[in-house]
Amino acid sequence: MSHTHVQTPADALCPARARGRSQAGIPTQQRTQTQAQSQVQAPPQAPAQAPAAVPARPLPPTPAPTSPPTSPPTSAPAEQALRGRIGTGFSPVPHRYRVYLADDDCPRCLGVASALTGLGLRDAVAVTVLPPGSRGSAAHDELRRAYEASGHHHDGTLTVPALCDGWSGRVVSNHTPDILEDLRRLGTDPEFRTAG
Repeated sequence: MSHTHVQTPADALCPARARGRSQAGIPTQQRTQTQAQSQVQAPPQAPAQAPAAVPARPLPPTPAPTSPPTSPPTSAPAEQALRGRIGTGFSPVPHRYRVYLADDDCPRCLGVASALTGLGLRDAVAVTVLPPGSRGSAAHDELRRAYEASGHHHDGTLTVPALCDGWSGRVVSNHTPDILEDLRRLGTDPEFRTAG
């Protein structure tokens, strides 16, 4: 299996920061309207008929595509949300989970970091902070392997925050609202508050 290695600058790790700089500042709604307006459909045409004296030639067979397309072309990179939940397929056990965060001003990462501290989960949930330019580091490679093991047709892009399961080595979720909700539930579990 070949691995696609994509450089991940600090903005690429945090989708919120990267999204703010994409599309030259065009709001999403306006960008969607512009894309929809640019897709002009040709009016339907009546099929042309050959003269009665000339027999119609059969069209040559269309070759089958050799490989399916990986994704439809888009103007902005697609964010692939992995939305597993602790308690649904992933049991709530102290020291099982690790959260990967970016070491910059990413609002999503800052929110997850403050939730971990505020809920008293720093001893029960491991935290790995990826500094800018960490491509090739051991922590970056661990996160890449977790994305590849998640089985969601990983395309090479790593996003944080990411909640990973230490037992299976997979990404549970990279959807910040789900991560925050799972951390809130873990914060009410007595096992997690006494873990340490």
